[in-house]
Amino acid sequence: MQKENNPRRRMFKMRFRRSESEKAEEDKEHETTAFKPDPRSPLRPLKLNRRSASWSDTWLKNTTSLKNVVMAMHLGSPRESRLKPPQKTLVPELGNSDRTAQLSDQILLKILGKLPEMDRKPSSMVCKRWLSLQGRLVRSAKVKDWSFVESGRVISRFPNLTQVDLVPGSLISDRNSGILLNNCAFSVPVACSGHRVFEVDCDLVPGEVVDRGLSELGSGCPNLKKLVVIGASELGLLSVAEECPTLQELELHKCNDNLLRGIAACENLQVLKLVANVEGLYGSVVSDIGLTILAQGCTRLVKLELSGCEGSFDGIKAIGQCCQMLEELSFCDHRMDGGWLAALSYCKNLKTLRFQSCKRIEVVPGPDEYLGACPALENLHLQKCQLRDKGSVRALFMVCAAAKEILFQDSWGLDNDMFRLASFAGG
Repeated sequence: MQKENNPRRRMFKMRFRRSESEKAEEDKEHETTAFKPDPRSPLRPLKLNRRSASWSDTWLKNTTSLKNVVMAMHLGSPRESRLKPPQKTLVPELGNSDRTAQLSDQILLKILGKLPEMDRKPSSMVCKRWLSLQGRLVRSAKVKDWSFVESGRVISRFPNLTQVDLVPGSLISDRNSGILLNNCAFSVPVACSGHRVFEVDCDLVPGEVVDRGLSELGSGCPNLKKLVVIGASELGLLSVAEECPTLQELELHKCNDNLLRGIAACENLQVLKLVANVEGLYGSVVSDIGLTILAQGCTRLVKLELSGCEGSFDGIKAIGQCCQMLEELSFCDHRMDGGWLAALSYCKNLKTLRFQSCKRIEVVPGPDEYLGACPALENLHLQKCQLRDKGSVRALFMVCAAAKEILFQDSWGLDNDMFRLASFAGG
């Protein structure tokens, strides 16, 4: 190998080699001193070339935990569910929503209609829809506040009513009174003064207001079959008769002859109760004129009750001749004139004759040959009646000679002679 003869070049190589060795020593010294921790420094040195442990390494090292997780997965998912694919259901998952919303009103009405009466009212508190549906199932209502009729809330709340009683709501009184006067149809408060004098503290709704309520009721309840009303007029009855052709039962309180003119429009009326006079509360007059109008207008009557009505032979005769289908006739606290009892013989199909709370049966019975008899009569009922007049009781038993059953209940004046006369009537 040829030696270098040039001294400059030889010197340059020596310097280059020294510089490289010095540079290598400086780099080595920098590596050892750069990461040397300073005891006075609050910061800790970073550790290089150390990888943080991952979750996979942890699970792989801790084999006990991994086995427990795998065992829990096996217990939580049965084999069948893992093998079979999930099936789709037709019923959607509704969560907390109303599941009955998927049912129609007709189906819900059938379901609610199967409930007992005592469970229908609590079911109406579930939601507004059930409240509305429960109102459709109500058929009978007794109104205790007239404002419900005048505002139309009765019709909107119960659109399918067939029986309505307006008498309790037609009484305007002080409801704070602790004493009530009970009648067979309603109760009214009674005021007591310092001298223990009892007075009925009650007024009635004006007639024009009652007529407006009847007009709204007739238009809102066309399927009405029974109506109980007080203080109405002829126009009010006519509006109900025109709108409610299926009306079959009618009860009129504070009735008079003029009011009976509106009954003629009730073509299908079968049951009628007339209350003309209630002692201590109100008084009106039903005479032979009203009974004749009634007989000519309501020829399909099957049951008739006259309470506190006046009349005579002519009025009862008109009823017997015109109402050929009449089977039950009742008198309550009647005020008939003498001789009316003989007119009962014109009621050819009468089966039940009832007297209730009558102070007298007949004033002047008349001769026996004019009394006649009811050939189809089966039952005679006497309830809370004064039977001390033997002449009137004898005439009654002669008219009711065909009766098969005679009922006495809470009556006065009965003695051995009365029962002997009754045996002739029943025999």
